[in-house]
Amino acid sequence: MPNATLDEAHTPQPTQEPPPARLLRLPEVIARVGLRRSAIYQRMSEGRFPRSRSLGPKCAVWVEAEIDEWIRAVSKIPS
Repeated sequence: MPNATLDEAHTPQPTQEPPPARLLRLPEVIARVGLRRSAIYQRMSEGRFPRSRSLGPKCAVWVEAEIDEWIRAVSKIPS
């Protein structure tokens, strides 16, 4: 039986890779944060909202985790 324990000790453990980043288009971002398009872009220009990434000439996306973090940060601000 000692060999079974030794074999288990040398068995590589599967690594937990983080899930791939999910990208959100503008309509999804608007629905999640409750801001209009103009307010989102205004806050982006002021550095108060996550920046979009360009996937092409007419395709802007946001990283879901960054939007979720922004929502958490805003919800901590006392009103």
